[in-house]
Amino acid sequence: MAAEVQNHHPGKTIVFTNGCFDILHAGHVRYLEAAKQLGDILVVALNGDASVRELKGEGRPLNSQEDRAEVLAALGAVDYVIIFEEKRVDNLLRQVRPRVYAKGGDYTVNSLDPEEAAALREIGAKIEILPLVPGKSTSKLIQAIERK
Repeated sequence: MAAEVQNHHPGKTIVFTNGCFDILHAGHVRYLEAAKQLGDILVVALNGDASVRELKGEGRPLNSQEDRAEVLAALGAVDYVIIFEEKRVDNLLRQVRPRVYAKGGDYTVNSLDPEEAAALREIGAKIEILPLVPGKSTSKLIQAIERK
């Protein structure tokens, strides 16, 4: 699907973001809408189940990769969802070759994974850090549910 994105949208600005999106909440929706405003086509790379476990620990994800992809794809801001199995998206960035790479405000340009940063330099993508929505977090939702 990565090559399909480029081939079907010549001359369009492709925006790329990635994440686990385990329990979709308003913070995610606002973030994805802001990312879409940075270009014409929004590609969301979704961590597969194994990579979510590696990043977040046992017991995660709560929702399967298929379910998470279906929910993301239903959002008006999202044009493509690509499930990836690796822990990092550097290889997928090289395939999709977006013009813009959007990350949430819990990252900085300096805190990006070195391999991802190298891939972004290689393809000439612009990095946009979008602000977090205060109080919106999957981890906080899980903690609240566990307390009940």
